[in-house]
Amino acid sequence: MSEQQQQPHPGRLIIISAIILTAAVILTGCKKQPAEPTQPEPRAKSTGESAKPGSEITATSKMSLNDVIKAARTWGPAYKSWHGKMAPDFTLTDITGKQHKLSDYRGKDVILIFWATWCPPCRIEIPHLIELRKTISEDKLAILAISNEKPDLVKGFVAKQRINYTVLLDKGDMPKPFGVMRIYRTTGIPGSFFIDPQGKIKLATSGLIPLDETKAILQAE
Repeated sequence: MSEQQQQPHPGRLIIISAIILTAAVILTGCKKQPAEPTQPEPRAKSTGESAKPGSEITATSKMSLNDVIKAARTWGPAYKSWHGKMAPDFTLTDITGKQHKLSDYRGKDVILIFWATWCPPCRIEIPHLIELRKTISEDKLAILAISNEKPDLVKGFVAKQRINYTVLLDKGDMPKPFGVMRIYRTTGIPGSFFIDPQGKIKLATSGLIPLDETKAILQAE
């Protein structure tokens, strides 16, 4: 075989590199700009028998929270110091100008999602959140997505994507320069905080969460 035949085709190398890069972005998420010094805690390794690669959580599955975490592939638990604590209260304005106070949502589950329009995993997660809003009513679940980008940019993006859940604007007023994102000490996006009806943080995560796994977290005890 000649030396030319042994060399991999350049086009194939480009395709393979692109696939690897895309997978890495999905698995690791996007760093907040600029990054905070506190890093999210690494996903805990499961003890005992872990979920097999390719195992799936169905929409009707009811699992323990630990089992849901073990089965995760595109996200992991983060900010563990918050688990079981009261979620810090805040007031933000949505893209229509309406104010939302977190404590006003007591009595229902709440998901806070920190995201940005430029973040690929955040964009991939959006259809899952849209479907979640369609399948669980607002009297049972509040979905609050928080962005610190310019209002006009966020408004245009929300309209284009036909986002049907609440999008809040974090203008960095409490305290500056990162507002609510700083209060919750988030370091990467997408990042989610699952808050129970009593206002306590049930789980905080880093990475994109598929629809069925989001439902499983909400149902898990």
